[in-house]
Amino acid sequence: MLKNHRGELYLLLGALTFSFNGVVSTVVLEHMSAFRLAQIRAISAFLILLVFALIRNRSALKFSRREIPLLLLYGIIGFALVNVGYFLGIKRGLPLGLVLIIEFTAPIWVVLWIKYIRKGFVARDMWGAILLALIGLVLVSKAWEGFAFDFLGTCGALGSAIALTGYFLLGEKVLADRTPIAATIIGLGVAGLFWALVLPIWNFPTEIFSMRMDIHGYLAGDFLPGWALLLWVVVMGTIVPYICVINGLSLLDASKSSAIGMLEPVLASAFAWIWLNQRWSLIQIIGAMVVLLGIYLADKSKSTSE
Repeated sequence: MLKNHRGELYLLLGALTFSFNGVVSTVVLEHMSAFRLAQIRAISAFLILLVFALIRNRSALKFSRREIPLLLLYGIIGFALVNVGYFLGIKRGLPLGLVLIIEFTAPIWVVLWIKYIRKGFVARDMWGAILLALIGLVLVSKAWEGFAFDFLGTCGALGSAIALTGYFLLGEKVLADRTPIAATIIGLGVAGLFWALVLPIWNFPTEIFSMRMDIHGYLAGDFLPGWALLLWVVVMGTIVPYICVINGLSLLDASKSSAIGMLEPVLASAFAWIWLNQRWSLIQIIGAMVVLLGIYLADKSKSTSE
């Protein structure tokens, strides 16, 4: 049974690890900027995976000059700019729930691209399933609370949605010629180079590594060193989820993969509920059930490749 649903299982694991990383990242972000965290995530994850690939299968990292534009787009759009838009939206004061809702309109943009630009097939029930999941996300996040319009923040969140769309669509093309782990290494490498150019590494706040951080939640009052939390963010919050998602994308099409990815904000809210005691209201529980129903229907829809 599980063998027939490996793609869904990979994407579920990716959503789980990405979501729990939100709890850990919240702690770290109290002591460093979001852009610096994105920088160390990309560069550190790339270096770890690069060493692994050089030992196990360095030939997987080879690419032709013809592929360079595609790989640059994949790394910058799919790995770096997703974070830029997301953090810009939050920095400009948009509610986190609203930023996530805008970002996870990505499945809609994916199916629109497939239908009208690529001229591919999109099942009718896929449209309804994605709309249903999006309505569920609105209920889970209660995006109407604390609503405040900001032009730059909204543009940033929308840019994040477009970047996430690019991650799934470009990922399909990149995976046509290489393994999931090689695609992840290349994407992180390009993102790491992007962040190194935007934020000079020699100005990195190295004091973060020795800083003691309160991890809050049920373990409030207990402290861990910054290096330990950053190691978690790099390994369990970056390497593992990216590999899981790209493996899922290699087995499913972009529309289904992006729809299943809508689990992430639901799971992030659930972890906040469990760990940080941010209790859900009845409407949020209903919203989570609606999201799950939408994702189930999207997964059951006919593939865009059929």
